Amino acid sequence: MRVLLLGFGRFPGAPRNPSAVLVKRLARRRRPALAAITRTVYVFATTYAAVDNDLPKLFAGKPDIVLMFGLAARRRHLCVETQARNAVSVLFPDAGGYRPTQGVIAAGERATVRGVAPFATLLGAVRASGVPARLSRDAGRYVCNYAYWRALARTDRGGPLVQFVHIPRIEFEAARKRKRKHHPPSFAAALTAAENLLIALVAARHSRR
Repeated sequence: MRVLLLGFGRFPGAPRNPSAVLVKRLARRRRPALAAITRTVYVFATTYAAVDNDLPKLFAGKPDIVLMFGLAARRRHLCVETQARNAVSVLFPDAGGYRPTQGVIAAGERATVRGVAPFATLLGAVRASGVPARLSRDAGRYVCNYAYWRALARTDRGGPLVQFVHIPRIEFEAARKRKRKHHPPSFAAALTAAENLLIALVAARHSRR
């Protein structure tokens, strides 16, 4: 089984994107449930052009699972995204300075594309790690949502099991002593949550065969 683990690089307002670190570490985790899979890691530049250029090449490798992580720093939960929206922001530029001129990804097409992953199972797997989590129907209007839309659009006639997950701001070792009213999850906890989620996706993909 072939798995793509995708994250994103920095963007305006986020000089360090933990999704990039997360997918790299997830690829190195060793568990019996992950022994029979090949994991490929890729970190997108957080630009619309990078998604358009790189995603088709990644799908050409015919992965069985595509697991994407992005940062939503204002959220307090890890969000298992259930759908992508046909929407982009005309206000916020991507990491390359590009700002869309229209508010939709594809004019004249449906407003949302829903994923087919077992969302309740994935949510339970994440919560088992102790990380606060919820299902979300709003993947935003930025590059994360754009990538999810483009990935799901490639699965209309079968193909890989695609899932996007938004992670909140993660607390790394150097930041643990800061006093905050709401404490973000530690990187170790987020990594365990991501691993549990990947194992659940692998099981779901096996059941579809």
